[in-house]
Amino acid sequence: MAEDLCISNGSKAEKYQTLLPQIKSLIEGEDDLIANLANVSAALKETFGFFWAGFYLVKGEELVLGPFQGPIACTRIKKGRGVCGTAWAKAETLVVPDVDAFPGHIACSSLSRSEIVVPLVLGNGEVWGVLDIDSENLNTFDATDARFLEEVCSWL
Repeated sequence: MAEDLCISNGSKAEKYQTLLPQIKSLIEGEDDLIANLANVSAALKETFGFFWAGFYLVKGEELVLGPFQGPIACTRIKKGRGVCGTAWAKAETLVVPDVDAFPGHIACSSLSRSEIVVPLVLGNGEVWGVLDIDSENLNTFDATDARFLEEVCSWL
């Protein structure tokens, strides 16, 4: 695949429907995890203009910052802490319309207002990382984002 994305100007769902085949093509046949995570985070940020899009990887009892696009971020997050640590502990996608209302939210940036975190899960149910996306606006993420992002994460 070429290194340029074709980005739809349609609805959120239409943007995902245009983007997902491109992401699949981008990562298909590439076995380097870091390269794939980097390209996925770049494709998501470029398509939707998210404030921050990236990955945290499980290392022992912490999530450690992986490939991302956006401003500098928290480097380590304990299991069960913040949105990322909670999504890891529960092994479920969390959609947070207002991060200030989330108990124990970790503010890596005061500009982040809403967030979605999707766990990366092995076939045995073990979480090996999370996809974390932040927005500068409230109520950015919904079931549409969850559905399409979970599909992307299933490919990794």
